[in-house]
Amino acid sequence: MINSGSNGQSTPLTWVKQNLFSTWHNGLLTIFSLLFLYWLGSGLIGWAFTQAQWGVIGANLRLFFVGLYPAELLWRAWTTLAIIMTLGGLSWGILTRTGVLFNRTTLMIFGILGAICVAIALPAGIQPSLLLLGMLSILIFGALIGRQVGKRIPSLANWLPLIWLLAFFVLLWLLEGGLLLRKVKIDESGLILTLFVAIASIFLSFPFGVLLALGRQSSLPAIRWLSIAYIELIRGLPLIGILFVAQVMLPLVLPANVRLERVMRAIAGFTIFAAAYLAENVRGGLQSIPRGQVEAAKALGLNTPLVLGLIVLPQALKAVIPTIVGQFISLFKDTSLLAIVGLVDLLGVSQSILANPKYLGRYGEMYLFIAAIYWVCCYSMSLASRKLEKKLGTDNR
Repeated sequence: MINSGSNGQSTPLTWVKQNLFSTWHNGLLTIFSLLFLYWLGSGLIGWAFTQAQWGVIGANLRLFFVGLYPAELLWRAWTTLAIIMTLGGLSWGILTRTGVLFNRTTLMIFGILGAICVAIALPAGIQPSLLLLGMLSILIFGALIGRQVGKRIPSLANWLPLIWLLAFFVLLWLLEGGLLLRKVKIDESGLILTLFVAIASIFLSFPFGVLLALGRQSSLPAIRWLSIAYIELIRGLPLIGILFVAQVMLPLVLPANVRLERVMRAIAGFTIFAAAYLAENVRGGLQSIPRGQVEAAKALGLNTPLVLGLIVLPQALKAVIPTIVGQFISLFKDTSLLAIVGLVDLLGVSQSILANPKYLGRYGEMYLFIAAIYWVCCYSMSLASRKLEKKLGTDNR
């Protein structure tokens, strides 16, 4: 009989016995599961190292990340990434100015990201690998600088949303070009288009969804019923239908002198769709707030906007962080539908590559690579969500 250690903690063998072989049927399930994982893993690993032709990825690496973006203007894409890394590092340092900036988990993540950057970029040459590693360095140095700035100016953390909002328009101008730059369309830009549409839709749908959630609980019948009608109508329609409506019908309802690009129409479709689901997520958080808190705040003389902004919304949003981030992850994955409406996103690039007779039959390599990119992006969002929950103490409320 295996006993636990002298300090009262179970040994690994004890844990295995208690959790995997506690009964005879649990033991059988464990053995069958291990055999299945071995069969699946050995087959996949064998295919990846002996049969897969990964040269298709290296030969088309630039197409995956920037699509048909002009090669002579790639400095705009690198400059955009450098700005994002700088702002990301500064924000990270400012928000963690009183906590631990680097720990074992953070260092391990940076090590994995560095290895991924080198593995992805090496087939395209040494220069892209060095540039990607340089971007990680910018992120780290930005965090160190942001930590010092955050300690000296703590109120700067309140201005981060506005800074990011202004940066979004600057980055859009940089990618598409301005008055002094050659105009470039970004509707055929691969991963750049995917990230641009996802980030823009997330930023726009969040406040829209919060307003819809508040409108659904409004005491004014007109606002309440309009909010309910919008939410229920949009939730009853498929996303692909909304995207087609945004592409075809939106130009018809706008003034004749207003012409939206196809990318903007796609962002409008994703925003309209995601806001309805976010409204229901936020409404669940609003219903979790005791009514007594609202009545106490009004008894102290606070008006309705102050009650919502200072008491109700902070607690409601804090309570539904997992569901909101889950909706954002779903929205990011839904951007794969852009290829259906004629925009060359990450999936659209893969379809154009597979149409090349030179790469016929390379479906496994192509879709595994795309799946890895989506997984890295989605897992990063999930990890950030858990960090935010831990920082706000949602597990202990």
